[in-house]
This record gives sequence, C-alpha cells and structure tokens, in this order.
Amino acid sequence: MNRIDRISAILIQLQSKKVVKGQDIADKFGISLRTVYRDVKTLEEAGVPIIGEPGTGYSIMDGYRLPPVMFTREEATALMTAEKLIEKFTDPTTADVYNSAMMKIKAVLRGDDKSHLETMSDHIEVLGNPYLPEDAGTSIHLQTILKSIAQKTTITIDYFANHSQEFTTRKIEPVGIFFLLGKWYVVAYCWLREDYRSFRIDRISKIVASGQHFQQKHAPLSSFLKDITAQKRELHTVVMEVDKHAMRFIGEQKYYNGYISERDLGERVEMTFLTSSLWGFARWYMMLGDAADITQPTSIKTYITTLAKEILKKTEQ
Repeated sequence: MNRIDRISAILIQLQSKKVVKGQDIADKFGISLRTVYRDVKTLEEAGVPIIGEPGTGYSIMDGYRLPPVMFTREEATALMTAEKLIEKFTDPTTADVYNSAMMKIKAVLRGDDKSHLETMSDHIEVLGNPYLPEDAGTSIHLQTILKSIAQKTTITIDYFANHSQEFTTRKIEPVGIFFLLGKWYVVAYCWLREDYRSFRIDRISKIVASGQHFQQKHAPLSSFLKDITAQKRELHTVVMEVDKHAMRFIGEQKYYNGYISERDLGERVEMTFLTSSLWGFARWYMMLGDAADITQPTSIKTYITTLAKEILKKTEQ
C-alpha cells in the first residue's frame, strides 16, 4: 500500500471509532508509531481537525463532516453477501435494519456499481437446513437482548435447560451474543446462579425487559468466549472406516461428533475424530454399524456391545 492510500485508510479508520489508539493504527498497517505520527500530521495539515491525547488516542472533532466514503466494487459485493447471511441467520428486525443501511450504501455508489450489485444479487444465495426447524425464539428475542446490552439493563427469561430438562425463570445481565454451530447464544450474569452462564437463545420461551439498570461492570465478551473454547475436557481419538456408499448419510453430523480428517482407502474412507464422550460416539455409530468399523480405541466396543444388547432386549419384549 502506498502512502497516499494508507493515509486515506487511516482517515477512514479515524471516522469508524470515537477514539483510535496510535498503536492500533500501527498494527493495522504494519508501520511504526513514528510513521503514524507523520501520517496524522499530514492529515492535520490537509485541514482534518484531529484531536490527539497522550495515552488515549486520536479522534476527529465533533461536528466535522467529511464527504461520503466511496466503496470499491469488491467491498460493496462483500456487504451484499453479508446482507444475505444476515437475512438467513438473524431475526427479521436485524435484517430490516441492515437492509436500510445497505440502501444508504447503494445510494452513494456509482451507476455502474449499482448495476453490478443488482446483477450479482441474482448469483448469491444462502440456504438454510431444510431438516431443521426455524428458530422462532431467535426471531423474537435477539433484538430485545441487543437493546438490553446497549442500555445495560436486566432482562427476565423463561429458559429450558437441555441438560436437566427443566424450565426455570432467570434474571440476567447480558454481556454479549455469539453464533456457534448454527445457533445464537447470549452470555450473561445470572442472578439465580450468581455466576456467568451462556444461554441458547432459541431455548428462551419468554423474555421481559425490566428496564432496571445494572451497575456491575462486566468483562468483554471475548474473555468469556476464550474460557468457553478453552474448557479442558478429556478427548478420545476415534478412528472409523466407512463404506463409501454410506458416506452420504453422514453429512454435517461428522462435525458434531469431533471430525478431524479423512483418508481414501479405495472402497472405504478412514475417518478420524476427537470426542469427549465415547458413549455419545457409540450411540451415533449405531446408525452406521452395518457399513462402518471402529478400528480404535478398542474400549469403545464395550459401549457398542452394551447398547446393542439393550436394543435387542427391547425388541424381544
């Protein structure tokens, strides 16, 4: 990136946040702090009213208005692709808000770029899984949770806990939301448990915004996600050989069971998994039992034999 393009990009970065640290600019463009100081000075000399506070960062003076930012064709196409993802994987309200923002973006595009987007729109689609039910809870609750996060207010939820198969009413202080394996979750401080918990949003049957502000200062969402993904569990390596004709029945289920890799053996496929539950894997394997063999660990065969005997017992009754 040449210096003119970099200075323009720094100006856009300054417009994107209230305060931008000099080190953040240096990290983004791979330059030294000395170079950041020179580039910011160039912007100041060009008439951009930049306020710099030692130890805080740079900001643009309130009230200063710049011409609309022009998007490249590739940037506009990426935003349109994101619009289709948002329509499919968020709630209708969020989709409407994003659609409104996209209309404003399209308004500043050149005529040929607008035509390009209209053409590309017919060539990009996002399809949901037809075998999974619609997440009605997400459609109803996502915006309420986001509003509560922004306003730092508590909400009360009626929640179904899958592990205990129980409904409970919780008062929570939401910290943030995240998307994992096709589902939205909210991380929050739970008054009932007096600790932080993650709740799957589609399992919330009712939600009430209390309007009550909470004073507790919560850590950033990223710190909770780090704890969630770093939870130490004993993992078992499972190697399974599957007849090729049966591979079509596996589909996305392999990812839910710890899929790592696979190797072509000719008429069969060798698949390797890391699972935290040999019992759980054994139950999944029963679906493929006549077309697959587990080569390791041998200990899983005890679980499979036990399950097979229980099934046989039930069918003989």
